Amino acid sequence: MKDRVRRVMESLSPKADALVLANSVEPHLDMSFFYLFDAPSGLFEGSHAVAFPDGRLHVFSSPLEEESARQAAKGDSSVEVHTETGDEKQKVLKGLLGSSKNVALNFHELTHESYLAIAKAFPKASFSDASEALRRVRRIKDKKEVERLERAAGFASKVATEIPSMLHRGMTELELAAEIEHRMMLGGAAGRSFATIVGFGPKSAEPHYAPADRPLTPGVSIVCDFGALCERYASDITRSFRFGPRDDELKRVHETVARAQAAALEVIRPGAIAKDVHGAAQAVVDASPWKGRFTHGLGHSIGLAVHDGFAMNHLIDVPLEEGMAITVEPGIYLPGRGGVRIEDDIVVTRNGYRFLTTAPREYIEVPA
Repeated sequence: MKDRVRRVMESLSPKADALVLANSVEPHLDMSFFYLFDAPSGLFEGSHAVAFPDGRLHVFSSPLEEESARQAAKGDSSVEVHTETGDEKQKVLKGLLGSSKNVALNFHELTHESYLAIAKAFPKASFSDASEALRRVRRIKDKKEVERLERAAGFASKVATEIPSMLHRGMTELELAAEIEHRMMLGGAAGRSFATIVGFGPKSAEPHYAPADRPLTPGVSIVCDFGALCERYASDITRSFRFGPRDDELKRVHETVARAQAAALEVIRPGAIAKDVHGAAQAVVDASPWKGRFTHGLGHSIGLAVHDGFAMNHLIDVPLEEGMAITVEPGIYLPGRGGVRIEDDIVVTRNGYRFLTTAPREYIEVPA
């Protein structure tokens, strides 16, 4: 944890005497809190983390999380856990920050209520925004992070291979979503990484569709977008299927999406520019009969959050770096008819990339 604290503090601009990360109530939890304090369990609502340039980290935990906090800090001499509450907590915080004139905060995640409380407690401090520094440091995953991402991807990949065997007439989108999530957790996942998307027929053309009680009937396309958690780290995979009689156009759409993904993967390596990677996939779709139907960015970084602060689209000129974990997810959507998306998680390596997700990507027709 000490190395992570140092890298974040060194990246701050302007420099700060200390960095304070404050959790509110779920879902308003700062994932950077868990980046600096690597506690795989515990909710840590209302907790604070105070980081210093020398790598020290002070964590303020409620008694509810005391055991989780002490287990996470065990053996790390740079981490000190405090379980004081109320006035005692304020007293310890003031003791730590009393001489700090420049304090960094994560404005991107900090609630207004938490900011007002911090500002009131330290009226003489000058506050700066650590959001960009935290995003920049978190983009590059260390070995432990990649291992967790790969395990999360494995939970999701296994279930993705099982989806064809789950499909039957009359099942609803909600039933399939529930079965996907159930199997991920049976396989070892700590939970879903986001609300599972399952769309049948015309609803498969809505990228962020919320599943409903729509029944499965023969002759429709299906899009399933879901992910698993492993020690807070997320995966994100999408696979598309056909239930019943073939639709020749949608089969060609699937093949085009697969070529678009392959074109993007071909240019992924350290130094490649995010918008150029997106452009490689976009060019394949634009050269097809479905120009204009790839309606979103190619992907996003993934880590402690599913959308981990870094986008892959036509506007982003950030160069890729070794250790970045990103999704590659082109899609084509035909309103009123159906859609296809193929999404995989990869990590950028020294000479290219490595798949984290492993489920088959080819066109699959399931007999109705």
